[in-house]
Amino acid sequence: MADEPVRTRGTVLHFVEGTVVHSGPHVHEDSHPLHTHSFFELALVIGGEGVHHSLAGRQRLQIGDAILLRPGVWHEYEECSSLEVYNCCFSADLVRRELAWAREDPLLGYLLWTGPFSAQRRGMLTTHLDPDTLREGIGHLEGLRQLRNRPLSRHRGEVIGWLSLYLSCVARTVAERDDRGEQTHPAVLDAMRMMEADPARPWTLTDLANALHLAPGYLVRLFKSVTGMPPMAYLSRHRVELAADQLLHTDLPISRIGESVGWPDQNYFARRFKSHYGLSASTYRHRFNSLRISPSVH
Repeated sequence: MADEPVRTRGTVLHFVEGTVVHSGPHVHEDSHPLHTHSFFELALVIGGEGVHHSLAGRQRLQIGDAILLRPGVWHEYEECSSLEVYNCCFSADLVRRELAWAREDPLLGYLLWTGPFSAQRRGMLTTHLDPDTLREGIGHLEGLRQLRNRPLSRHRGEVIGWLSLYLSCVARTVAERDDRGEQTHPAVLDAMRMMEADPARPWTLTDLANALHLAPGYLVRLFKSVTGMPPMAYLSRHRVELAADQLLHTDLPISRIGESVGWPDQNYFARRFKSHYGLSASTYRHRFNSLRISPSVH
């Protein structure tokens, strides 16, 4: 990846400063080691064979498989034989800003926000593109790739356009598989934004419902109809993602990190983090944080 805007620091992949989107194919032989990312990744299998290992277990890959991973999720490839993966990576800041409108879209909102957080997916979504959709997706990826050496200041609109087309292509398949496609109720979107804007606040269901002028039970029903989980569970998943980012990129004590995301009770923070990522916070930091901080802050 020496000529690409993606760098490896320890076992964390991150963008070179100023990069918001990267698209390119990679061939893996034997294995690609365990790692995590500071960005979103949507990996599309376009050739060869191999096994994808993640929190979801081991998945034998075939051409057309697509895997979306939110920032902080760890994974690796094993038993690879000319496994060709077309990676599309895009920054979390881009999702929060230029793609903020996508949360309102029933398909893209599910792909990027509610789907990966729902059920036991813990930040991931997998699907399979049929041959026609696969060709369409590769076409959009090639459009992105052709802009890789162009100045972003003059081509930002084209970059966002190609990325939106590709995400929409995959989102249609995900929606068909999961039987999604209805417009998300505005109260659910407002609840997400409120909790994400102030994650450290000691939110309760009653507080959230009162702020939205809804009965708590009705808000739960609305939220579960979209995400498959109640609002407080969604907040929990958002908090552990924020905590993971701090574990990867800072040397703050774990107790401070838990408090900063809204969990001053360290035992509770530890249980929630391990439930989401399958690793304790200290193990996650030791395995992926390139700062190699001393054990005293654990």
